[in-house]
Amino acid sequence: MNFAFNEEQEQLRQLVRKFLDDQSPVERVMEVMEADVPIDEPLWAQMAEQLGLQALAIPEELGGSGYGFLELVVVFEEMGRRLPCVPFFSTIALGATALLHCGDEAAQKEHLPAIASGELTATLALTEGDARWDPDSIQFTATDHGDGWSLTGTKTHVIDGATAGLVLVAARTGNGISLFAVEGATPGLTRETLTPMDLTRPLATLTFDGTPARLVGREGEAWPGLVTTLRLAVVALAAEQVGGAQQCLESAVQYAKERIQFGRPIGSFQAVKHLCADMLVLVESARSAAYYAGWAAAEMDDDLPVAASMAKAYCSDAYTWVAGQNIQVHGGIGFTWEHPAHLYFKRAKSSELLFGDPAHHRELLAQALDI
Repeated sequence: MNFAFNEEQEQLRQLVRKFLDDQSPVERVMEVMEADVPIDEPLWAQMAEQLGLQALAIPEELGGSGYGFLELVVVFEEMGRRLPCVPFFSTIALGATALLHCGDEAAQKEHLPAIASGELTATLALTEGDARWDPDSIQFTATDHGDGWSLTGTKTHVIDGATAGLVLVAARTGNGISLFAVEGATPGLTRETLTPMDLTRPLATLTFDGTPARLVGREGEAWPGLVTTLRLAVVALAAEQVGGAQQCLESAVQYAKERIQFGRPIGSFQAVKHLCADMLVLVESARSAAYYAGWAAAEMDDDLPVAASMAKAYCSDAYTWVAGQNIQVHGGIGFTWEHPAHLYFKRAKSSELLFGDPAHHRELLAQALDI
């Protein structure tokens, strides 16, 4: 068991970091997130054409590069450092992952090559009015007309739901929970853009009114694949949280070195030193939890349910606290719209709730450990 990244993976990290530093600086992020359609289309195209990031963990026979989940952990961590306005999380961690674990080869061959090339964006519509992530919360219905299916109901808090070219929808049929594919332009689908706290991660409410859909996988057998998708998405989110927390730590330390008060850098004061030290401890501990979960996900190890929930709970708490303390270190300037500190605090808070809050995952952890 080796949790260290190999040379090739570290080279990938440096490549992605330089690319995002150059192509998606904070000024660009803030410009795009305030646009009517908050997606950096040129950046998305460059990610596909120059780096092949969308294809990274998709099998070669389906148009991808055939790498594993650890490479995705590296990419998601770097994404968390820069918060680029692209639908990478929704398309790869949710859409592509759901397709890879749906057991439907025809659907995989139809959609995954387009996702790998960057031509198609995708998302997963699972939560409803109660915003829960368990099977009992899915009351959305699908009707079989003999020659096809139709969907009726509402899905909420769908990441990039207003712009996704493909929406994978969890719905209840007579035989249980099934997965359906709906093209973004399908008649009967209404997409309402929400105003989330984190403007770099767009959310939408999707309303289906007899909307035509195609069954993905076997009817009534979608939940096991969706559970796997959610666990892998939780690990990807934990890696992203580590990247964001690391950026907050570096920002706070740099400012503490530069800001002069009473004739000396504020980082020389004991209170600020201790604060930055506490931030470092939390970031490194979160990194350990996320990397272990990444290893479990890459190996599809039996520890994945425990590792994923542990990482989600710890990384959520750590990122939120570190992002808050970054604002405190910066003082008054940290509260301004022009400074990027608020972007990371908002991402931390929204990520804390995504896929269930820390309390929810501690409960899942207790159940997995039978305690």
